[in-house]
Amino acid sequence: MDAKQVVVAYDFSDTADVALERAVEIACRAPAHVLHFIVAIDARRGIGNDHAHVDLEYTEKIQTRLQARLHAEFADRKPAGEPTYFVHARIGHPIDEILGLADDVGADLIVIGSHGRTGLRRLFLGSTSEAVVRRAKCPVVVARPKGYAHIDLDRIIEVQHGPGHRHRRGAHGKPPSVVGPLQWPT
Repeated sequence: MDAKQVVVAYDFSDTADVALERAVEIACRAPAHVLHFIVAIDARRGIGNDHAHVDLEYTEKIQTRLQARLHAEFADRKPAGEPTYFVHARIGHPIDEILGLADDVGADLIVIGSHGRTGLRRLFLGSTSEAVVRRAKCPVVVARPKGYAHIDLDRIIEVQHGPGHRHRRGAHGKPPSVVGPLQWPT
């Protein structure tokens, strides 16, 4: 099986942590995937609001910081095989750098977090994840924290209910849905 190249956008934010966790899950389930974590560094202010002097030393510090985070994440998961990943720190605009790396490695998938900004904040700040989804030449997973409550679902039970139809009853005592005639394939 050929290795699948997965580009993971990372900026040390909470939503980027969600994307990182999703990518690590992918690598643990499918060890043939090669992860390429990219940190796009603003030349004027660094990552976030560091207002750091961006130079080679700064990019190496960012790479080391992310490598430590990844090492801890993989150690907690204890994957079956040795995961393959690379950390890229590039100076430039996030959209261009994410898509540039995707092009450079022939990405099969991009994983990116979403801040979920709406309204004026999105208009002024833009949406990196939306632009990546629009411009990417491969599938994109937009990782967001789960917002739905956990529901324990009942086991689904098939019930014969009249000739030619079968019904399934699920959780919460909801009315059964018609599946179709019994001769339909399942």
